[in-house]
Amino acid sequence: MLEISNLRVTHGPIEAVHGIDISVPAGTCVALLGANGAGKTSTLSAITGTAKSTGTIRLEGEDISALPVEARVKRGIALSPEGRRVFYNLSVRENLVMGAAIRKDKAAIAEEVDHWFTRFPILGERRDQPAGTLSGGEQQMLAIARALMSRPRILLLDEPSLGLAPQIVERIFEMIRELRSQGVTILLVEQNATAAIGLSDHVYVLNNGLVSSQGRAADYGNGAELMDQITGVHG
Repeated sequence: MLEISNLRVTHGPIEAVHGIDISVPAGTCVALLGANGAGKTSTLSAITGTAKSTGTIRLEGEDISALPVEARVKRGIALSPEGRRVFYNLSVRENLVMGAAIRKDKAAIAEEVDHWFTRFPILGERRDQPAGTLSGGEQQMLAIARALMSRPRILLLDEPSLGLAPQIVERIFEMIRELRSQGVTILLVEQNATAAIGLSDHVYVLNNGLVSSQGRAADYGNGAELMDQITGVHG
């Protein structure tokens, strides 16, 4: 689905990612792990076209490296960003509709909006409220659902559990498990290495902008040792 070769990402004079290779096969969940500042979000930004990069990014064999952000969305890339970034002043319903901005099938869009209100009743109850009035966990549910409204080929998830209460985190992870079981292709950036390994098929570990290790998720056991390497604290 997604093939990244010799990717380098720069922010002004600083190179954050130093020539990495990543492969995300169709229908799998791949975890991109590492400490803060390792280059994880920079990698996602390069994939979406919001960061300056060199190297090759291929989506289902097509080189999209030179395409602008909007064209990449139309090709099937969707991002649920770190910090949720919902449109605070728009209603919950309007946020979901915004996620389908590239689509023209209004009837199907309306059906899918209703699907998310059924899947997450709290969003349905607050459908007409500004998204900024939702809790952090509710905003995260909305952000993921909004990303899926574009019917992406690949879903990029950037720190979906960050700053959330444990019981809400489990609901978010259950949502990711369901998406994976439905065949959605996912590239997951997640601070909780233990949880990410449990959700994923393959793991890449970034360290100072380079891939320091990679392998099958099963090869990393329960992720506790990797969590120690990344943060010094068991996950």
